[in-house]
Amino acid sequence: MTTSISRYNTAPLPMRVRVLRSFATPGGAIYLLLAALLIALILYNPGLAAPDQLMRFIGRTAPVAIVAAGQYFVIVSGELDLSMAAVIAAQVVLAGNLIGQNAARILPVVLLMIGLGAAVGLVNGVITTLLKVPSFIATLGTSLAISGLTFYATGGAPSGNPVNSFRAIGRDGFENVPILGFLPYSVVVLMALVVLAAWLMRKPFGRTLIAAGDNPVATSLSGASVWWLRTRAFILSSLASTVAAVLLVGYAGVSPVVGDGYDFAAITAVVLGGVALSGGRGWLMSAVAAAFALEVLFSLLSFVGVASTWRPAVQGAIILVALGAPLIRWRRRAFSASPGIPVASPAPSPGEEVSA
Repeated sequence: MTTSISRYNTAPLPMRVRVLRSFATPGGAIYLLLAALLIALILYNPGLAAPDQLMRFIGRTAPVAIVAAGQYFVIVSGELDLSMAAVIAAQVVLAGNLIGQNAARILPVVLLMIGLGAAVGLVNGVITTLLKVPSFIATLGTSLAISGLTFYATGGAPSGNPVNSFRAIGRDGFENVPILGFLPYSVVVLMALVVLAAWLMRKPFGRTLIAAGDNPVATSLSGASVWWLRTRAFILSSLASTVAAVLLVGYAGVSPVVGDGYDFAAITAVVLGGVALSGGRGWLMSAVAAAFALEVLFSLLSFVGVASTWRPAVQGAIILVALGAPLIRWRRRAFSASPGIPVASPAPSPGEEVSA
């Protein structure tokens, strides 16, 4: 009697090995980077080690993490949303002018903001998926249109002053919290949204969304509505921008430029978190962790004397490195896997003689 031995070891790997291997991936390595940057920042600013100060820092970073989570849904589906900054600015101006000093208007205006955010996401999704306009162009056009309307309504100057009870959502919090000392409302909002987003990604919607980003044709043939999946991703992105706008009113004020840079910050965080820009791969929590890593990095750079004007250049370099490194690694693996395959010579141009 012969015994067949499988050439593959199908036994599950120990948990310790799987954890170590996960840290070797871009999505796992971001946690190590965040920890290293945070330690360096605390060394430069020891006061940040205090729990209440750390909570305040997380609270200030919450809007960036929220828009990164929203951008994650769009990018993992294979698209891109460049309208987030314009949506934030428009919602901030809307809240500042409609709420005013009347606290009774807070709930109706917030509901209006949610409706407008969903409408912008729906427009982006329909233009991209049904009209087949590339998402880069579609959301850029939406961004320019919204920004133009916002600047026209405000004249390019700060406008509106919402009541303090509305501003408190972004700048106040729970006092005398055990261990933490102070817990900003923005941290609570961030935690709730991250839990909700993680729950969505574990549901059929999330799994199918990733499948649509990886192979939309196969996903469509399986019976899923790819256009509606991606449209819902755009809606979630715009709603995330709306929530970020509510928080930003608390400490950034009411200005038509308050959202500048948030769209590219979100894209940088998602890419740095190991999410494939082409869609189909990536972890939500890694994108959120990358948003915090970026803010810690920029805070550290300011402590060492680097001017804030370098921030766009740093973001651009991060995107290039994050996108280029996997491509170089893939090409090296492909070359080492097939060293004996000859490289095909280019085909001759029409009319060119080929020597024997």
